[in-house]
Amino acid sequence: QVQLVESGGGLVQAGDSLRLSCAASGRTFSPYAMAWFRQTPGKELEFIAAITWKGGTPYYGDSMEGRFTISRDNAKNTMYLRMMFSKPEDTGIYYCAKTRGIVAGSGPADYDSWGRGTQVTVSS
Repeated sequence: QVQLVESGGGLVQAGDSLRLSCAASGRTFSPYAMAWFRQTPGKELEFIAAITWKGGTPYYGDSMEGRFTISRDNAKNTMYLRMMFSKPEDTGIYYCAKTRGIVAGSGPADYDSWGRGTQVTVSS
């Protein structure tokens, strides 16, 4: 079983950049695909981005590409999410997840291990 722990959240000003990390422990997270999701107030869990174990072309959710960049360092068992030009509507809890297989999907049901999330608050 993989344990996932997110970090890097906090309070930022609109327009700032932020980098979130997801550290995996226990069983290695390779060769699984990994993803970031977020839960913003009043909305359903939203897919941000996913990346395969080999770190090939990432897969982004609608309107996510451009401000979000996903990456991973398999040697460190860590995945990252960089958010640029943050907006107040980015406020929410950000989760990382491990997929059941090697294919990166956008649905929560495709993932079987989740972190507890890290809170991001963007002030205007």
